[in-house]
Amino acid sequence: MKRAIAGLFVLFSLSILGYLFYVARQIARQSDLVEDHPADVIIVMGAAEYRGRPSPVLRARLNHALFLYLKGLAPYILTTGGAGGDPDYTEGEVGRAYLTQHGVPSEHILVEPEGTTTAQSLDAAAEIMRRMNMTSCIIVSDGYHIYRSKRILEAQDIKVYGSPRPGGAPASRAARRWLYFKQAVGYLLWQIGLNI
Repeated sequence: MKRAIAGLFVLFSLSILGYLFYVARQIARQSDLVEDHPADVIIVMGAAEYRGRPSPVLRARLNHALFLYLKGLAPYILTTGGAGGDPDYTEGEVGRAYLTQHGVPSEHILVEPEGTTTAQSLDAAAEIMRRMNMTSCIIVSDGYHIYRSKRILEAQDIKVYGSPRPGGAPASRAARRWLYFKQAVGYLLWQIGLNI
C-alpha cells in the first residue's frame, strides 16, 4: 500500500513538473512577442519606486507605454501598483506623475494604487475597465511577466495584447529560464486560487 501511495505521489509530482515546464515554454514564447495593436487602454504593470521616483524597471515600462500612447494605439494609460512598503507613494501614483511630466494629459491616465500582487492589480484594473466600458488593452511589463498577466485578464473576458518593454530580459539563458519557471509557478498558484 505504501509503495502504491509513493508511486502515485511520484506520478503526481512528475505531472506537475511537466506542466510547469510546458507553461514555462509558453512564457518564453510570449516574452518576445510584440502585439502592438489598437486597444482601449495601455496597462503598465507596477515595479519598484524610490521615494516618488520610478525605479529603472518602472521607468522603462512607463517609457514603453508612453511610446505606444504617442503612436496612438490607445487613448488611455492605466498605471498599477500599491505602496510596496513606502507609506508616502504608490507605484501607480508614481507612474501617473512620471507620465504627466512627460506630456500625457492627466485625464488620459487612470491609476490602480492598491494592488500588492499581479493578480490584485489586474483584478482592480479589470474593474476600472468594466466601469469605463473598455474591452481591450495592451499590457506593458517585462516579457517574462506578460503571459500570466494576459491570462488573468483574459479570464475576465478582456481582449489582451502583450508588449514587453525593450531590454527587459536577463542576459544569461539560465536566468531567463529561472524567471520563466518562477512565472509558471505563479501562474499555477493563480489557477488554484492563490494570488501572488
